[in-house]
Amino acid sequence: MQPPDYCREIEAYLCRKNDGHLIRVTGPSFDLVAGWAERGVPIKVAFKGIDRYFERYYRNGPRRRPVKIDFCEADVLDVFDEWRRATGVTGAATAPPGAEPDSLDDGIHDSESRQPSLPEHLKRVVLRLTSARSAETLDVSFDPLIDRAATELDAARRAARGVRGAARQALIDRLESLDREFLQQARALLDDATRTALAGEADDELAPFRGRIGPEAFAHARERAIDRLVRERCRLPVVAYRY
Repeated sequence: MQPPDYCREIEAYLCRKNDGHLIRVTGPSFDLVAGWAERGVPIKVAFKGIDRYFERYYRNGPRRRPVKIDFCEADVLDVFDEWRRATGVTGAATAPPGAEPDSLDDGIHDSESRQPSLPEHLKRVVLRLTSARSAETLDVSFDPLIDRAATELDAARRAARGVRGAARQALIDRLESLDREFLQQARALLDDATRTALAGEADDELAPFRGRIGPEAFAHARERAIDRLVRERCRLPVVAYRY
């Protein structure tokens, strides 16, 4: 998608979020959004960033005025950063054409320093798994896996504060293994049409990077992009600790 088309899509989406009130994406706002397109921010990732801003805006009380796209930039870039981590597309692959290596991440709101500690992460995962089952957002076939994972993770959480070195790495590896187990089970529940649709969506997201990274890296990113979409569809928490 070329920047002008990308900006029109963003403008239309912002209009819908603003209950039909049109806020034009022109001038500096156009340059801002065009920069997202040049960097390779997938349009649906940008939509999620806009959604995140609106969710926070509504939590602060009744909306007072229509939202301009400029206000959403930090959230769009945060969601893009999360997407990059999930797919493994980083560095030069996300730089606008002609960017210098030292400036590849300029403007990206890297939330590394705000990420939870390992014990905090374990606590969140246990709570999300429990909540997912209580709300029946996961298929009942996940129940045995949830029981086993929740018991294991709760025990790990109590011990995690004193875990160092090889023991800590072993725990992180175990979280990665559990995460794959959840994803494999989720994938197995999908029908062929859904698998094809998610693969097509992943291809659309990664299209801007097809010429920027090698075939092997692209194939790896594609699988991770599909995993991310499967996770969203099944409302799976991220069990793996990748901070």
